[in-house]
Amino acid sequence: MSRTRCRNCVLEDFCESGKRRAETGDRNLVKDQAFQRRTFDFGIRCVRLVEALPKSMVAQTIGRQLLRAATSVGANYRAAVRGRSRGDFLSRMGIVEEECDESLYWVEALIELGFISPERAEQLRKEANEIIAITVSSIKTARKNSKN
Repeated sequence: MSRTRCRNCVLEDFCESGKRRAETGDRNLVKDQAFQRRTFDFGIRCVRLVEALPKSMVAQTIGRQLLRAATSVGANYRAAVRGRSRGDFLSRMGIVEEECDESLYWVEALIELGFISPERAEQLRKEANEIIAITVSSIKTARKNSKN
């Protein structure tokens, strides 16, 4: 049995982890990294969308709002994963949820104003809704686990 750092250890530097626990930790790390990549890619796709907007004052103003909110999603998720406590994690995940929802709002505003077509934004809207759903689920699970 190998010695590995356990996420739950506070007082001890290392603990003996069984194979099952190590595998679960590895799987969670992969999930964290995959979702971290998704949130990063979401921000990048929104940046590219904003770059393609018309140069009108309204489009650029809404584009800046979208840019701020969308890039904040990945940054705050990254901060949540590196959080020092469950409370820090929950706080950051709440910000991820809010910023992603706000991004969705600005994309819908751009569609309604005719700056982008609904078809062009469909995949982006779908991704935003999935990120929100995953984030909400994560928050609920973390809250449930903190009560145990």
